[in-house]
Parts: sequence; C-alpha cells; structure tokens
Amino acid sequence: QVQLVESGGGLVQSGGSLRLSCVASGSTLDDLAIAWFRQVPGKEREGVSCLSGKDGSTYYIDSVKGRFTISRDNAKNTVFLQMNSLEVEDTAVYYCAADGFSLGHCRTVITQEKTFWFLADFDSWGQGIQVTVSS
Repeated sequence: QVQLVESGGGLVQSGGSLRLSCVASGSTLDDLAIAWFRQVPGKEREGVSCLSGKDGSTYYIDSVKGRFTISRDNAKNTVFLQMNSLEVEDTAVYYCAADGFSLGHCRTVITQEKTFWFLADFDSWGQGIQVTVSS
C-alpha cells in the first residue's frame, strides 16, 4: 500500500500562487500514476491533473490548463502541483491519489465535453489539504 502525504496548502489572494507537494512512500513514482483531485462541500470530488510515472505524461482539466503544472522529483519521490493565477473557484480541499495498478500510466478519460478520471482507479489517497483563494 502506498502512503501519500500532502503539504503546501493555505490561504492566498486571487491571482496568487501556491505549490502543493505529495510525498509517496511504499512505491517508486515510476510504477504509479499520481493525480490531484479537489473537492468542495456538497460537490463531487473532481480530478484536476494526472502524471504518468512511467513516461512523465501529464494531463489537465480545461479549467486549470495554463495555470497549473504537475511535476515530479524522483529523488524525493514527490509530485508537485504548482498553481498560478489562482481563482476563487479553485478553493477546495486538494487530495493526492495514486493508481498502483496501471503500470505507471494515467487512466485519463478524454471526451469532447471534459477530461476526467475515475476515483475507483486510485487505490491510495492522501489526507487532503485546504486551499483557500480569497477575492
């Protein structure tokens, strides 16, 4: 079982930046797909971005493209989510999640309407971290 620990959340003004970190233990990043999800009260948990550990491919939902960047540091077994130009609508609890059964590839679903991931594909989750963007 992979353990995930997030850090880096907090309060920031609209237009500001934050960088979230997700440290993984119990497996190397090469064997995992790591995604960031977010959830606001009363709404479903939403996938934001995914990084394929096998080949470094990255995926984003449309609302964060150009603003968020997912990356990794293999030496630290850590995945980052750099969030720039933050908007009030980005306020949520952010979760790091790992898919250990996809041989290191994100199982991203891309349709004409949206890009998403099935929560059930991710077998390990972090505890969640609050990101609040004020206007």
